[in-house]
This record gives sequence, structure tokens and C-alpha cells, in this order.
Amino acid sequence: MSAEDIQTKVIEVVDTVSKSVVQINSRKIKAYRNAIPLRTESTASGIILSTSGYILTNNHVIDESQETEVITPDGTILNAEIIGADSLTDLALLKTKANGMSPVKFADSDNLKAGQFAIAVGNALGLPGAPTVSLGVVSAIGRPMPWSDFIFEGLIQTDAAINPGNSGGPLVDLSGSVIGINTAMIPFAQGVGFAIPSNTVNRIVEQILTSGRVVRPWLGISGITVTDEIASRLQLPTKNGVMILRMTRGGPAHRSGLELYDTIVSINGMKVDSMRVLLSTLANIKLGENVEFAVVRKNKIVSAKIQMEEMPELYIENRNN
Repeated sequence: MSAEDIQTKVIEVVDTVSKSVVQINSRKIKAYRNAIPLRTESTASGIILSTSGYILTNNHVIDESQETEVITPDGTILNAEIIGADSLTDLALLKTKANGMSPVKFADSDNLKAGQFAIAVGNALGLPGAPTVSLGVVSAIGRPMPWSDFIFEGLIQTDAAINPGNSGGPLVDLSGSVIGINTAMIPFAQGVGFAIPSNTVNRIVEQILTSGRVVRPWLGISGITVTDEIASRLQLPTKNGVMILRMTRGGPAHRSGLELYDTIVSINGMKVDSMRVLLSTLANIKLGENVEFAVVRKNKIVSAKIQMEEMPELYIENRNN
């Protein structure tokens, strides 16, 4: 494909995707020490999920919002109701009374490869007019958020420019399908932005629509998928699984005897080779059920039984503060 062909393809994708990107205005009241509380307004992005008015954005966009407003691509201003939100994946589902909207299409984020083209579309800096477009590549997959542990799952890293206002907007491939939802950029870095993978998005939206919230079994750990590169760099005895990087003292994993840097390789005899598999397996286990974990510790296989608990609200709140 020539440079001209790529340019034509990008223009076509942007023309299509822009019809599914909305502006989110969030109004909040901020109380400052020794000062009169101020009413503030922030602008971000969102994507249309259905013809019936469901909108997806980041949780941090609407968190503590007293009033949330959606502006559609044709300029229509709509009030939005917050249907549900999940602070741990930074996603929020809104509902408007609009009909006939143009929903996005999702790609399978498990098929992403580092180096493939990625296009970010959103209301960068709240600039007036059409959404801002930036072109880059998928720099890496399965990234943890640097200096933060509020997002458990691996993120897409991209060098497509992401700025304040892009939050909640789509990261798409050259077919125009959403591969992720832009969530953050590192202010002192260049060309380092992050997006929530589309498969994570679909799972969270489904739970919010079904239960009104995300019911999340809790191990009390944060981990990372072990890749060949990580296994080689750390000289690990296994080249797949999920390595425990953080553990909550007194949490289920800690009480069971698991330790930092153990690598989870199976749950109830089923192979675990990634964080995605770990989370999807846990999602299908009933709360209260006893689950057997197999982990690699140094050069030995160690087993542990953990009774599944729902993640406590206090734990979620503490991680976000």
C-alpha cells in the first residue's frame, strides 16, 4: 500500500468514525480550601454505542458530575443519564434520548500487533469544530499504567497524539473499527498515550447493562502477563501466566499464601496464559466458590485455594484516592 493509499484510507476512516464521536461536557462544583466553591466545566469525548442513544466515555470524565451533556456530531445538545461506571477500568456508560445515531464498530483487541497503524479521534483541548485527528502506531500492548494501579488490565500504548479532551474518544484501526478507548497521556513524555482495549470495553459494558454495575471477583492483586521478553529479562522458569506485582495485605490471595512475584499458570486446572484469560476465567466463577490456583514460585509449582469474594467498595475507593 502506497503512502497515497494510506492517506486516502485514513481520510475515509476519519470521515466515518467522526459520525460516531460526541463531545461530553461535564459540570461539577469544586470546593477549594478557604475559598468559595466554584462551578467548573470540562470537555471530553465519547463514542456512540447504539442507535438508541447509549454513549461510552471515561469514568474520570463524569465522576462527581452534577450535570452531563452530550453534543452529537450534528450539533444537537442532549442531557445524559449515567447508567453505570467502573473506576477500575475508567469506563462509564451514558444514555440519552436520541434515536437514529451512528454506532461504532469494534475490533478484536486480542489480535492487535505492535507497529500497526492507530488513529485517535476526539475533542482535543475542547477546540471548536470537527474532532481532532492524530495518526500513529500501536506502540505496545498489555501495558500497565505507569505510576498508577487503578486500571488492572493491560492497556494499549500508542504514539498517536492524545491530549486533554481526547479522553473517552476512540482509537481505531485502518478499517475504522475501535481497538480502544483513549484514557490517558503522560504529560512529561512525548508520544506516549494509553487506551483501554476494546475487548475490555465490551465486557464492562455488558456487565453494566446486565447488572447496573461491574461485579468483580477479588484476589487482591495486580499483575502483568508474562511474555517471552519478560520471561527472558527476569530469567523466569515459565514463559506464560500472570505474575503478581502487587498484593493487598489481608486480601484473599495474601491469606491463601500466595506471594509477590508468583506466576499464576492455572485456575481449577485451566491454563492461564494472560491477564485477559485470568480475568475472563474469574468472571465465570461464582462468588463464594473455592478455586484452586497453581503458581510457579522459583522453580516449583505451588497450589493454593482461594474462596472468591466480591471486591469491596472501600478497596475501590482507596485505590482511587
